[in-house]
Amino acid sequence: MCSLEQFKIDLKALAEDVTPLEWCIDDHFFSSLQDAQLQHGSVHVSGSIRKAVGFYELLLHATGTVEVTCDRCLEPMQQPIEADMRRVVKLGDAYTDDDDVITLAETQPVLDTAWPIYESIALAVPIQHVHQPGDCNDAMLRKLTELSAARSSDADATPAVDPRWQALMKLRETGNK
Repeated sequence: MCSLEQFKIDLKALAEDVTPLEWCIDDHFFSSLQDAQLQHGSVHVSGSIRKAVGFYELLLHATGTVEVTCDRCLEPMQQPIEADMRRVVKLGDAYTDDDDVITLAETQPVLDTAWPIYESIALAVPIQHVHQPGDCNDAMLRKLTELSAARSSDADATPAVDPRWQALMKLRETGNK
């Protein structure tokens, strides 16, 4: 398990106006987060936090790969990702997280960046996950082709009419004449 303490930033302890940030995220990071759908990957996150009058600006850039399941063959695959994140952090009375603005309580000015980093990585994963041509599991592709061919031949056949409806069809035909 990875210690998520390294992703916590004490805003009041920042000495410089701009503080550089850098993390290397791996499988331990993903497994340390509760409810994380992504469990494997290697992502480099770099950026900075800038102290301004009345707020802090967090800018992060993530690039790397995460492991997802191929939608076609159901085998694991490496999905390249690239994500940018910008958040404004303010100190106030209580914690709130509205869109891109996070308000932290003055008494607890520690910003936990672990979950926002995970969210930006997860949102950078495309909706469709498919191996490059030729990389899918051949056995699964053959089975998929076989099943889709069987299904399409069933669709080409004329559907049988339920005998209970045939009498109504005859009435409709005679009524149209």
